[in-house]
Amino acid sequence: MNRTASAALAAIFALSAGVSMAAADEHMGKGDTEKCYGVAKAGQNDCKAGAGTSCAGTSKVDYQGDAWKMVKKGTCATIKTPKGMGSLTPKA
Repeated sequence: MNRTASAALAAIFALSAGVSMAAADEHMGKGDTEKCYGVAKAGQNDCKAGAGTSCAGTSKVDYQGDAWKMVKKGTCATIKTPKGMGSLTPKA
């Protein structure tokens, strides 16, 4: 296989991977996820981490009750942490 054919084949693979990832992102945006409070590790929350924080990645402690992470819809209340179960509403 010559270099031109190899480059074309690599470009085709890269484009098809991009299309697959975009389709997955679109699917996740159609109500398949929900906010789950109290399940994120420190610095790994998706948003809202209480007073003095701005948003994503700002939680200060593991499983902070007012910090949420997006999870697959219907799974939040089944997620067990050392501080209890996940919650669809902020925890104290």
